[in-house]
Amino acid sequence: MCAAQTGSEYLLAYGAVVITGASSGIGEEFIKAITALNAKAKFFNLSRTSPDDSLAAGQLHHCPADLSSAAGQEAAITAVEAWLDGAGQDGSILLINNSGFGSFGFFPEPSLERSLQMIDLNIRAPVMLTSRLLSRLKERGGAVINISSTAAFQPTPFFAIYGGTKAFLMNWSLALWRELRDTPVHVLCVCPGPTNTNFFRAAGFSKPPVSEKMCRTPAQVVQESLQALTSRRPLVVCGWSNKLAVMISSRIPRVWVTMLTYLTLKKLQTDPVTKSKLTSDLDPLTSKPALQQFSRK
Repeated sequence: MCAAQTGSEYLLAYGAVVITGASSGIGEEFIKAITALNAKAKFFNLSRTSPDDSLAAGQLHHCPADLSSAAGQEAAITAVEAWLDGAGQDGSILLINNSGFGSFGFFPEPSLERSLQMIDLNIRAPVMLTSRLLSRLKERGGAVINISSTAAFQPTPFFAIYGGTKAFLMNWSLALWRELRDTPVHVLCVCPGPTNTNFFRAAGFSKPPVSEKMCRTPAQVVQESLQALTSRRPLVVCGWSNKLAVMISSRIPRVWVTMLTYLTLKKLQTDPVTKSKLTSDLDPLTSKPALQQFSRK
């Protein structure tokens, strides 16, 4: 993007936006923000639940998909490829790998099956989608936005699998960005901190364990993401307090950081839900009640 080009002008080049998990939160805000800047953009959403019908003024196609399983990923990718070669065939392609979830507790709680679903959704799905769509991205030009987390910058006891998946996503994104730097494809890794979404409820908390004043809104995260995209930056940490925390943690020995993180996150067990052995809360994949286990036996 040239220096004089605005975000709106940059985003006008994107005719097709493929996004995962746009039924709420950050994904939904991406559709709102991009539509405001480019009314002609067409969207293809992959998630179990459908987004609001009013989004994108009729330009949004929803494909019901279970991205936490290999079979679901294959079916979803086949549908995306058909859409890109048909209705979504105009302009550059923007792929936003947004879907993901976490769970709180001592590994392997709440269950090994849940941990493997998390790995499949947080890692395997973005890798599969990006790999299968990369030839089209190179041909038509475009970008990949991977939603990671500030959890990527240090080990996260009690969120061990989640933090590991986000660390993979960040490092893979940066490596991919450098590999594709001389191609028409740009890669951006977004690392939000605590955000006002359903994440904490899905992870097993009755309410967010941090003050709302410390949380970014999905709209703020998306705004910073699109600014970073138009500037062709490879990495953005959302919010100054998160930037400061990441900078400080990078200068402390990792074993010390792990111990400090453990002591900090251990305090979250004071939440009534996480103290219970079994609780019913939102399933992050279906938005329906599901039994989950969070405390150590």
